[in-house]
Order: sequence, then C-alpha cells, then structure tokens
Amino acid sequence: MIKNISFQINGKPIKLAIDARRSLSDILRGNGYISVKEGCGVGECGACTVLVDGRPYNACITLAIWVDGCAVRTVEGESKDNRLSDVQQAYLEEGAVQCGFCTPGFVMTSTAFLESHRGTPVSRELIRREHAGNLCRCTGYDSIVNAVEKCMEHSLCKK
Repeated sequence: MIKNISFQINGKPIKLAIDARRSLSDILRGNGYISVKEGCGVGECGACTVLVDGRPYNACITLAIWVDGCAVRTVEGESKDNRLSDVQQAYLEEGAVQCGFCTPGFVMTSTAFLESHRGTPVSRELIRREHAGNLCRCTGYDSIVNAVEKCMEHSLCKK
C-alpha cells in the first residue's frame, strides 16, 4: 500500500509516496542519506540512529510512515558551512572513530544526549548508560565518553 508522507529531513521539507511497509532507514538511504547504516536490522546495534523530533530512534525498526509530520536529523545535517558540528569535532579530537561504521549513530545519540542535558552535570556512568543502545567493535567506548565530556566541559554543546 502506497502512502504519501511529508516530514523535514535536516531542516528541509520532503514529500514522498512510499510503501507503508518500508523502514525509515531504507527510505533515508534511498534518498541519499548514506550515514544511516543498517548493521543488525533489529534495533540492537544503533548504527542507524537518527533523531526524530530530537529523540534518538533506530531507523531500521522505525516505519517511515511513523515520521509523517516530524523533524528527522541525520549526521549529514549536523555540519554547517563545511564545519563539523561540535560533537563531530570532539569525536575527531578524542579519536572516537575507527572503522566509522557505527560513528553516525553514536554521533546522533551523543547529540541528543547533550541537547537533553544542557547545563546539567552528568557522570561518566550516565553517559555510558545513555549510549548503551549503540554498539562498537573498534573503539572500546572510552574515547566516545571522553568526546561527550569534552563537549560538556568546554561548553561546545551548550548552544
């Protein structure tokens, strides 16, 4: 069954006629948002994490029709004017990337975390717990936690 949906993707309106059974990750990747990686296909790894109305969602298990009328953000929309977002820059500086497959999902989870905890002191344990839905086989997680802390300590993510 074909459904017409409209939503914002990285601040830009989009209208699509889609099969109601298609996942958000399929629709996004099919429209050029290749940062949305499908690792597991069952919502376990977090590689496909995007923000829907500011909250992290696993795009592989989110039907595209569910974002009708919503604002969706992907890594492609985080950098502005050829400048990395503060979160992306902190990941780079802290070496929180290796193979890069999981990185977009982690960056979006970190972005949501930082936006929801603005001005609030948080522990390393809370950072780890809030990122538990994202799996990485390369980094060992400490560098990711360090990147989030760097954003918080240096007021990079308090805009």
